[in-house]
Amino acid sequence: MAILEIRNIAKSFDGNQVLRDISFDVEQGQVVAVIGPSGSGKSTLLRCINQLEKADGGEMTVDGTKMFHTDEAKNKIVYASKQELRDIRMKIGLVFQNFNLFPHFNVLHNITEAPVHVLKKPKQEAENEARELLAKMGLEGKEKAYPCELSGGQQQRVSIARALALKPKILFFDEPTSALDPELTGEILKVIKELAKEKMTMVIVTHEMAFARDVANHVIFMDEGVIVEEGTPDEVFGNTHNERTKQFLSRFKQ
Repeated sequence: MAILEIRNIAKSFDGNQVLRDISFDVEQGQVVAVIGPSGSGKSTLLRCINQLEKADGGEMTVDGTKMFHTDEAKNKIVYASKQELRDIRMKIGLVFQNFNLFPHFNVLHNITEAPVHVLKKPKQEAENEARELLAKMGLEGKEKAYPCELSGGQQQRVSIARALALKPKILFFDEPTSALDPELTGEILKVIKELAKEKMTMVIVTHEMAFARDVANHVIFMDEGVIVEEGTPDEVFGNTHNERTKQFLSRFKQ
């Protein structure tokens, strides 16, 4: 069953079309890797899905609720009601490349802030769940630490725990390792692999080709705002007949 359905999404900035006719589905439990050169529209796509940008056209459905569609008669995009958009937002988690933790909150507060104030969860329950998530991330004993006291890899694991605390149905990663040095990158990739084993539905924008090949069961290659090719990792990485895909992947051959 498709938990995310995207049809013909378009987005422009100041006349520059960044996304053109983007369409794909994400099935429950699927891990989708979105790859492509910088400036190909990958992050803009994630921002449109997560309501950080408004699409100019197309339609999108999350877990059976239509987030927006194009009114052909009026030639304009129509978004769902505020309540429906809020409900959709609760089903989606986003992990940013630069962590985006609250610097004045300790780790426990960073993770429990949304469950307590958005989901109205009892504080003790939220804290218990946060501690379980921290243990899962290998961060036991870091509850009282502040972001500035953590390594980049630890901060990113806290941000993953914070996203998981809202129990999203689908989790998005926007270049989760781009701000980390190679030594710390492995920490994050290990966590994401574990989530994949647990059948967490994920869409991962990444430049880590080996990781995308290993963890994803569907790969989308974007370039210049369009989907150039998509398929299984074997099809895209091992058996592509598309010249643009071959050209891009040639830089990453071991």
